[in-house]
Amino acid sequence: MAEAIKVGLVGARFAARFHWEGIRRVYGLPVEIVGVTAKSAESSKVFAREYGVKAFASFEELCDAVDVVDLCTPGSTHEPLAVAAFQRGKHVIIEKPFTGYYGPGTEDFRGNVFSKEVMLREAMASCDRILDAARASGKQLGYAENFIYAPTVAKEREIVEKSGGQILWMMGDCSHSGSHSPYYGIWKFSGGGSLVGKGCHPLSAILHLKRVEGEAHDGKPIRPATVSCRTHEITRLKNYRDAGFVRTTYDDIEDYAQVHVTFDDGTVADVFSTELVLGGVHSWLEVVANNHRTRCNLNPIDAIRTYNPQEEILKDVYLAEKLGTKQGWSNPAPDEGWQNGYPQEFQDFMVSMAANRAPLSSGELARDTMAVLYSAYLSAERHGAEVNVP
Repeated sequence: MAEAIKVGLVGARFAARFHWEGIRRVYGLPVEIVGVTAKSAESSKVFAREYGVKAFASFEELCDAVDVVDLCTPGSTHEPLAVAAFQRGKHVIIEKPFTGYYGPGTEDFRGNVFSKEVMLREAMASCDRILDAARASGKQLGYAENFIYAPTVAKEREIVEKSGGQILWMMGDCSHSGSHSPYYGIWKFSGGGSLVGKGCHPLSAILHLKRVEGEAHDGKPIRPATVSCRTHEITRLKNYRDAGFVRTTYDDIEDYAQVHVTFDDGTVADVFSTELVLGGVHSWLEVVANNHRTRCNLNPIDAIRTYNPQEEILKDVYLAEKLGTKQGWSNPAPDEGWQNGYPQEFQDFMVSMAANRAPLSSGELARDTMAVLYSAYLSAERHGAEVNVP
């Protein structure tokens, strides 16, 4: 039997827990989650006790014990940790956002009024430093973008590859009523608002499908060329009436974004992302091609419909992320991780790292995603003017 691939988690909170679940479902090759380390030693110990792994005292100690370093930490830490792991000869998985711009380190930094031209330049430089470190190490980089692996998007990828279709227009959305994290809402921790935190998901899937189309048709990816964008701070409007159902505790980020992308073949895509939507997570992607049309629903899906007359009845039953209420009609998720692509994502990462080949969600795709996101912020600063994507 082949020696197990040893994985170490960096970070011990929300992302680490669903990464754990995804990795544990990998099949066909042996994988062992060795342990965890985190900024908070107590969080590390709690996670280690709960999941039966070792709590490492330092990042360096964890690196020395594993083959794969899985970064489940805030985006502001991704570059230094990824570069350090590659320099130690490890494969690296990076949770979204891949990287970004988190300010110059001054107390008065506010992302919503800071130069987006500087942000774009610095975010791209950060991407390139990570990719350079990966190339120099000869190890693989997995960009943890689950939308690419969601079964609905995977089926559309197959349709595009096998039908020879030309994608003319795509539209996608990822919205809900606000993030779990207290750090989300502060640019120096999150690297942006709805656009970076939610828009990255449908955007990455859209960029991926255009890459697939180009590679299937003439052997080279179709890539983003220009972007225009508008962002808004709806819950900070003076006339906003807070009914208590939508999170409003944001410091210097947007809570609404819409992005229009033009590709180098002239086709287009539109992405929406907000913190304003009640009723759980709403994630979908629609593809309009010259020979087919596909609607990819990630959340909610209607495989099961349940009516609950009283909240208390289902108090111990998980239905779906951020649902808000369990009373009335709902669409419980039969397997939310699977429908969102988490097990499939980690399956591809582990197989890719075992074979030392690039995964579907690679560093190149991550860089294109960041290029569009921060070009979009520059466009929004210019009131929607079209910006070339680097």
